[in-house]
Amino acid sequence: MILTTTRLAGGMALLLLAGAPQLTSPQLPTTGPILQTIVVGGGPEGLAIDGAHVWVANQFTNRLTKILPAGLAVAGQIQVGEGPLGLTFDGTYLWVANLHGHDVVKMSPTDGTVVGRFRAGRGPGALAFDGANIWVANRNSDTVSKLRMLDGAVVGTYPVGQRPTAVAVRDQHVWVVNNRGNSVTKLRVNDGATVATARVADAPFDLAFAGGHVWVTSIYSNTVTKLRASDAALRETFTVGDGPAGIAFDGTHLWIANNGSDTVTVLHPSDGRIVATVPVARAPFGIESSLVLGVRRVWVTSPASNSVTVIDPGRL
Repeated sequence: MILTTTRLAGGMALLLLAGAPQLTSPQLPTTGPILQTIVVGGGPEGLAIDGAHVWVANQFTNRLTKILPAGLAVAGQIQVGEGPLGLTFDGTYLWVANLHGHDVVKMSPTDGTVVGRFRAGRGPGALAFDGANIWVANRNSDTVSKLRMLDGAVVGTYPVGQRPTAVAVRDQHVWVVNNRGNSVTKLRVNDGATVATARVADAPFDLAFAGGHVWVTSIYSNTVTKLRASDAALRETFTVGDGPAGIAFDGTHLWIANNGSDTVTVLHPSDGRIVATVPVARAPFGIESSLVLGVRRVWVTSPASNSVTVIDPGRL
């Protein structure tokens, strides 16, 4: 393996892997729905898709890993700040929330050039894009910040519940998961006003949209909660694996990373029926679905093994 370093604008370092064989975890067979387990940086959690690549935030090594979906190969790593955790893509630029650096970075996914570095609240850990603004969940200040996409200016900061860990946007509303508040907050995009607050099970962590509903994982209760998107009313609660953390919707099924049971639960969103349980690398946390060149994949980060498991939904 040959490791080369290229210095980019803004002081960023792009680490390129040339001629490196792809590393895989010996614990997981590449059979069934598992295609590959890719070794990345230390403490991978957040994921984002830029249309051509998968990006992984490695909070313990302060780097992003760039993966080529077609070859399931690591294309390089980029140093971005202290404790990168949340990622989102605005159609042109990749945005990175640095939990310990208390800032948000806007960078080019093509070459890693930093376009801007912006302050939000304390402990930014999750990001979402509404078409014109980047929403930042600030874990240590119990707020969300609204940053203008064009220049990163803070145009609003709004109170939510305790320790917001996830944020997502749909139909001109922002949804925030409050991990210590055991609640979900729904805000208006235009002015940040709270329009609904829903109580959910103990230690909620992440959310995903499927149809007319919002699905919320709760780590301590081993459940996912189904809320009606129109008014945040509780519909049903379903038991999954131990310690459900990340959740994603691939257009057909919900995928839930069970941190305590080293599995991913696949649910049917219409009735919460378990379709499959897939063993993955140890202590999975983040999860995302991608559709690149017509090929669907599910990506699962595992901080305990510094890896990403790649799943083919068509093989279930």
